[in-house]
Amino acid sequence: MENKMFFYNTASKRLERFVPKQDGKVAMYTCGPTVYHYAHIGNLRSYIMEDVLEKTLRYIGYDVKRVMNITDVGHLSSDADTGEDKMLKGAKREHKTVMEIAGFYTDAFFDDCGKLNIKRPDVVEPATNCINDFIRVIRRLLEKEYAYESGGNIYFDTSKLDEYYVLSNQSEKELLVGVREDVEEDGNKKNKSDFVLWFTKSKFDDQELKWESPWGLGYPGWHIECSCISMKHLGEYLDLHCGGVDNIFPHHTNEIAQSEAYLGHEWCKYWFHVNHLNDESGKMSKSNGDFLTVALLESKGYEPLAYRLFCLQSHYRKPLKFTYEALDNMEAAYEKLTKRIGALEKEGEIDEAKFVEYRERFETALCDDLNSSMAVTVLYDMLKDGMSDATKYALAESFDQVLSLGLLTAHAAKAAGQEVDAEEERYILAKIEERKAAKKEKNFARADEIRAELLEKGIVLEDTREGVKWKKSNS
Repeated sequence: MENKMFFYNTASKRLERFVPKQDGKVAMYTCGPTVYHYAHIGNLRSYIMEDVLEKTLRYIGYDVKRVMNITDVGHLSSDADTGEDKMLKGAKREHKTVMEIAGFYTDAFFDDCGKLNIKRPDVVEPATNCINDFIRVIRRLLEKEYAYESGGNIYFDTSKLDEYYVLSNQSEKELLVGVREDVEEDGNKKNKSDFVLWFTKSKFDDQELKWESPWGLGYPGWHIECSCISMKHLGEYLDLHCGGVDNIFPHHTNEIAQSEAYLGHEWCKYWFHVNHLNDESGKMSKSNGDFLTVALLESKGYEPLAYRLFCLQSHYRKPLKFTYEALDNMEAAYEKLTKRIGALEKEGEIDEAKFVEYRERFETALCDDLNSSMAVTVLYDMLKDGMSDATKYALAESFDQVLSLGLLTAHAAKAAGQEVDAEEERYILAKIEERKAAKKEKNFARADEIRAELLEKGIVLEDTREGVKWKKSNS
């Protein structure tokens, strides 16, 4: 088939035409969540853009098989193979077992994905399902002398590779700048950049999940899981690997090292990375206490798909700054957009020439380094065109296979959800007026009580520059 897709390949540091190894088929892997807490909206930006990439590939005719891991063991919180284990941290925080934490936050992650219309990958594999695969690959790396045992742990020897830093294109000295000063250096390593494949000795004596191995009772390091899960489900050749830019080093760098040492050939040709979502203080993370989640946005009255549109309006390779003012604007834009599409008459004759013209423009935008912002512009241009409503409706339906904004259903669902009887509406408006008076008198405690009373009845208040708006909760 014709290879229309171009995007920036992190491995080559340039825009490249995407040519998968097998014509018409794409083996795609995306790094999944470490399920020790809720995903914040910065994490979810990456999954939204990876979702757009997958759907674009399907839209232009590829048969895509997408695999994603779930990290439920072995992810340490530092840039080196030291620091606190994130899963253990979550279990301690909530006084639950690691597997209870993993199950709860895996479900929470996919619940958030559902609200953002992110397609579930074809294969989702928890790391704890693949312990025998990890052991088999590590054993082979030891046989090939790419790994060594030291201090009870198994390490990958990065000095055996000529191009360890090929993905990041930086020197060891440059990459070690910024590693946290409080991280303890691992004295068992031959080289600073070596990484753990299997732990049998660590400072986590209370590590809950351990398995028998040829090297003793222990558990896998973080990096080995993605290589093994990818090879298990997609074979020896991977077309496309995705993740956030913070995965480039050390995680993806280490994946390449161990995979190609094991296989003896190039493993993955194309690497796709999504830049950070920042707030006023910088990169969004879970380490600063409170953090932004889909549930928090919903509690403030925002439609999750307005956040998806917010992400689509920016290029995936650029940092994106989050503010509530920007989200307010996007919420208003989303409401107008879906209302406009909801008003279209879908019955009638379709102008085939116009349909082809706009579909080609839409594809061209997406195939140009996944220019989602331009793709949304094509949608707006189409709605302004003088073509028939039926043609516009058919194009909106087509575009939404990729944009996944609920373009055809959101307005109707919102209108149905807002239906209340006259008595309930009078009650809501009276409470809004009472809250307004309380705020004017600086009785903010009472204002908060009124908001909470309405929320208990399923009514969400939203303070905007045009005044207070209300809507029924999705839950």
